[in-house]
Amino acid sequence: MRNPVSSCLLAALMVLAVPPGSAAGTQPFERTEQREPCAAYAPLRQPLYGDLHVHTRLSQDAYLSSQRNGPDEAYAYARGKDITLPDVDGEQTISARLRRPLDFTAVTDHSEFLGALSICTTDPWKLGYWAPHCILTRSQNFYAQLLAVGWWSTLKGEDTETPLVCRLSDCTSAALSAWTLVQEAAERHYDRSSNCAFTTFVGYEYSNAPDFRNLHRNVIFRNDRVTLAPISTYDTGLRPDNVPRLWDMLGKQCLDAGTGCDVLAIPHNSNLSGGLMFLDPASPQEARDRLRYEPLVELTQHKGSSECRFDRLAGVGAGTTDETCDFEQLVTDNLSMLGSVHGKQRSSRADPVPIDAFAPRNMVRTALKDGLRLGQQSGTNPFMPGFIGSTDTHSATPGSVDEDRFGGHLGRRDVGYRGLQDHFFDNPGGLAVVWAEENSRDAIFAAMRRRETYATSGTRPTVRFFAGSDLEPGLCDDPQLLAKGYAQGEPMGGEIRSAGKTTRMRVLVSAQKDAGTSDTPGNDLQRIQIVKGWVDAEGQTHEEVLDVAGSAHNGAGVDTRDCTPTGPGSAALCSVWEDPDFDPARPAFYYARVLENPSCRWTTHQCMASGVNPFAEDCSAQADAADRLAHAAGARGPVYGNCCLNRAEQAFYSPVIQERAWTSPVWYLPPAP
Repeated sequence: MRNPVSSCLLAALMVLAVPPGSAAGTQPFERTEQREPCAAYAPLRQPLYGDLHVHTRLSQDAYLSSQRNGPDEAYAYARGKDITLPDVDGEQTISARLRRPLDFTAVTDHSEFLGALSICTTDPWKLGYWAPHCILTRSQNFYAQLLAVGWWSTLKGEDTETPLVCRLSDCTSAALSAWTLVQEAAERHYDRSSNCAFTTFVGYEYSNAPDFRNLHRNVIFRNDRVTLAPISTYDTGLRPDNVPRLWDMLGKQCLDAGTGCDVLAIPHNSNLSGGLMFLDPASPQEARDRLRYEPLVELTQHKGSSECRFDRLAGVGAGTTDETCDFEQLVTDNLSMLGSVHGKQRSSRADPVPIDAFAPRNMVRTALKDGLRLGQQSGTNPFMPGFIGSTDTHSATPGSVDEDRFGGHLGRRDVGYRGLQDHFFDNPGGLAVVWAEENSRDAIFAAMRRRETYATSGTRPTVRFFAGSDLEPGLCDDPQLLAKGYAQGEPMGGEIRSAGKTTRMRVLVSAQKDAGTSDTPGNDLQRIQIVKGWVDAEGQTHEEVLDVAGSAHNGAGVDTRDCTPTGPGSAALCSVWEDPDFDPARPAFYYARVLENPSCRWTTHQCMASGVNPFAEDCSAQADAADRLAHAAGARGPVYGNCCLNRAEQAFYSPVIQERAWTSPVWYLPPAP
C-alpha cells in the first residue's frame, strides 16, 4: 500500500501521450460516422459520465405516472436545461435541473407497446384513440391510472389477444413513427461539432419479464444505422429462454446485416430476476452470443444494486461473507416490489425473500465466479461483463442522482410524500462512466465494447484500475502512472491470457474524490477495496475482499442534526497491491470498489425537510405530526413512519450510506486444461 497520491499529481497524470495499445499515428478506435474531430482529445482517455437507461412519455409506465416529457426534453435535461415534472396531483408544476450536465445519454423507452401507447395518447383522429383502455390511460385520476397499469401489465407479448386499440388502428405503423421520433431526437441533440459537448445514443428497452422476473435489456446502437423497428417480446416471446432469440435477431438485423449497424444489450436489475438473469448457457453458441452481445451489465440503478447481497439481521450473505454488500438492497427478488400504494404493498409476490431462498445468481459477483468455473469446464466463460450504473428514470430525468435533492424517478407515483410512503427503499440510481479518448459515439461505444467502464452509485469519483504481472510497485508516485499502467498491464475490462509464464499478479488502483460543485463539495474517500474471485483445483469458487488503501476506521460520519459530514477523509487514494495467493493455474478476476465517507441517504434528507429526524429519540412523534399535515393536504395511509425505522431491525436499510464506485473486472485466464 502506498501513501495517498495528491490531487495535483493525479491531475498531472492526464498528460497527452501515445494512445494505449496503439502505434504512433494510428486510430485507437474505428470511426463509423461523419462528424468533426473533437477538440478535446485525450490519448490516455478521459472519464465521461452518462446515463444509458431513460424513459419518457413514450413508455406506458411513465405516461401512466403523468409524465409528459419526451425524448427532446430528456436530452435537454441531461445537457443542463430545466424540465417540468408532475406533482402528486399529476399537474405539471415542478421545475428541476441537474447540478452538473451529463456527457452522454440514451433514451431507452420500452419497445413493447410503443405503437399502442402512441395511438392511445397522440392522435384523436384515430379510432383506436377512443378505445376504453386508451381513455383510461389518458385519465389524470390516480386510481384510473392504477387500473390502466393493471391492463397494460396483462399485455405480455406471447399468447395474448391483440388489444382493441391495435384492432381499431395500425399499431405497427404507429410504432415505426415513434421509433423515427426517437432517432430524430437523438440526432438533434448529438453534438457533431468539434465541441463534442454531448453525445446521444439511439436505444430502447427490451422488457422480458416472465412472471414479474426481470430479464430486461437496454439495447444501445453505436451510430444512426439501426434496426427497422425495436425488437420486443412480441417478436421473441416472453419466456426465460427467449433472450437468446433477442441476440439472434440483433445479429441478423444489425451486426451481421452488412449495413454498418453495431449494437449491444445491457442486462439490468438482476437483483429482481428471480434467479433467471444468468442461466447456464444451453449451448456453446449461446455462451459466445452472450459475450458478443452483452459486454456490460447495469450494476446499480433506482430499483437496487446487484453486485452482491448480505443480510445484516441474519448475519449471512447470498454466496458471500462481504458485509458491505448490504448497500441499496430490496427485500424481494422480482418486479412486484413496485406494487405499493398508500404505504401498503398490494402484491404478495413482493414479500421478503429470506437470504437462504435468495438465488445467489441474482447477484453479478456470483455470476462472475460461476463464469470462471463454467469457463474451466467448457473453455468459454459466458459471464464476463463490465460494469456501469444508470438511473432507470421514468421521469425523463437522466442523471438525477443527487441524494439531497432527489425528486423520484416514477413521475407522480414517487414525487413529494409518495416517495417516502411507497418507494422508500428505492434510491436515486447510478451513473455509467467510460474511459474514452473523446466524447463521440464511436469513442464511447468502443470503450463499452472493451469494458473500460465503471459504475458509480451517483457520485463522480475518478477511478483508474490496471492489473498485470509487470506493473511496477512504485507507480503511485510516478508521473507516468497512466502511460505505464497501459504499457505494463490491462485496464479495467481487460483480459490477461497467460501462456503459462505469469508468476505473479499485481493490481494498480487510483481514485480521486468527486470534486462536486462550487456550492456542493464532493464526499471525501474512505478506502479502496480489491475484490478477487477465483476457482480452486477442485472446481470450487471463492472470493476475497481486501482493503488496500485508506481505512474503514477513519472516524468519518455525519452530524445527525443536519447531515453535515464529520471526520477526516482523503482527496485521493492509490495502491499497487500484489496478490500473495496468486496461482497461475487458476482463473481469477479482480475489480476495485471505492467507498466514500458516510453521508445521508435521500430519505434522510427528505424526512428532515418535513420535520422528521430519523436520528431523534422522538422521531415517531415527529412523524405523526408530519402525517397529520400530509393528510390535510390529501395523503392517505401512513407516510412518514418509514423515517423512523431502526437500522438495527432492518436487514438492508440505513439512514446513512456510503456512496461508491465499482470498476469493471480484469480477468486472468490460464490456458484451458
